[in-house]
Amino acid sequence: MTDAVLFDAREDGIAIITINRPEQRNALSREVREALWDVWRRFEADDGLRIAILTGAGEKSFCAGGDLKEMVEAGMTVPPADFIPAPYDNLQLTKPTIAAVNGFAFAGGWLIAQNCDLCVASTNAKFAITEVKVGRGSPWAAPLIHMIPQRIFMEIVLTGKPITAQRAYEIGLVNRLVEPAELLDSAIALAHEVLEGAPLSVKAARETVMLSTEMGRSAALQAARAAHEFAYRSDDGQEGPRAFAEKRKPEWKGR
Repeated sequence: MTDAVLFDAREDGIAIITINRPEQRNALSREVREALWDVWRRFEADDGLRIAILTGAGEKSFCAGGDLKEMVEAGMTVPPADFIPAPYDNLQLTKPTIAAVNGFAFAGGWLIAQNCDLCVASTNAKFAITEVKVGRGSPWAAPLIHMIPQRIFMEIVLTGKPITAQRAYEIGLVNRLVEPAELLDSAIALAHEVLEGAPLSVKAARETVMLSTEMGRSAALQAARAAHEFAYRSDDGQEGPRAFAEKRKPEWKGR
């Protein structure tokens, strides 16, 4: 693995993934893309890791998107399906993720932040889907209709103009807005809040949210019940109520 993407597997179950090309605004060059595929697979395969935080090195840019010069040199037309590793899309993950956005999250940078389950942004962050400005496309933006209002979605993709971190927070794209120096600590704190939950319950809860964006009400309810059944029948499903009754912190086993 190169130093284009850093991977920190912490003992508390959190993986911190850092795009490490600040001099290139953390753009998604071939080297960065290949490294991201590797680290995401490493995260998924490690049973000791329960949640990941994705961020960019430096304060100026989370990720400026694809390397346009590289695309021109390659004569790229329609990007291949595996061009950018997009969590829960072409990259299958079963664990929750948090984007910690510092500086620019443009085009492909918006994509990878959007695909994470949660988003913490620094006050200096800016978000943009700039593809109309360079004659490219953003089909990956389709799921935004489940995250932000239609009129705002339309303006963002038609104009390609950036929005501030404050605006992103107001429209519901960002969960928490913090000062730049507090970004990673805030993302870690949010990760710990998720980690306090029973692993199987967290997994089922995440699946329920995703099912709800893909199905009608009745179908989603049935699918959600099925997704939660394993958690209900697990050892942790008994440990939680027992710990509450005994006024102690539960000891989750993930089974």
